[in-house]
Amino acid sequence: MFKEFKEFIARGNVMDLAVGIIIGGAFQKIVTSLVNDIIMPAISMLTGKVDYTSLSITVGNVSIKYGNFIGAILDFLIIAFSIFIMIRYINRLNAKLSDMKEKELKKLEKKLKKKAKKGQVETTETVKEEKEPETKICPYCLSEIKYKATRCPHCTSELEETKAETETAEE
Repeated sequence: MFKEFKEFIARGNVMDLAVGIIIGGAFQKIVTSLVNDIIMPAISMLTGKVDYTSLSITVGNVSIKYGNFIGAILDFLIIAFSIFIMIRYINRLNAKLSDMKEKELKKLEKKLKKKAKKGQVETTETVKEEKEPETKICPYCLSEIKYKATRCPHCTSELEETKAETETAEE
């Protein structure tokens, strides 16, 4: 069981996930500090020095603290916007890379067509659909022999396949 757990942990995607969670936690702390220590005090100054953390509604004996909830919403919006910007940038990079690959493939295709016109390269149209194999295996000694051989050079057996092929070719 310990060995299986070790293999599970050693996988690349598990390690990537762990790193992502650690970085995400650190990023969340930075955003929370940004909201609590910079944005909300600035909003408090604009709204008349109201401390947002103490904002609450009291209904009977219950106090609903919506100030902290507003801070959590701002945390979420900032983190979501940051992730959106990052993914947008990555998608643009991927699109540029795929465009570059496509252009390179088109250039290579043009070069091959030019060479094919000059006779320097065989294209799929110039190559026969089915080529005859160069070698085959002797059914008696299992040695590799030339495809058109009528007798095996190793065991001197007469090859029956070749006899049948020659007889049908003569008819």
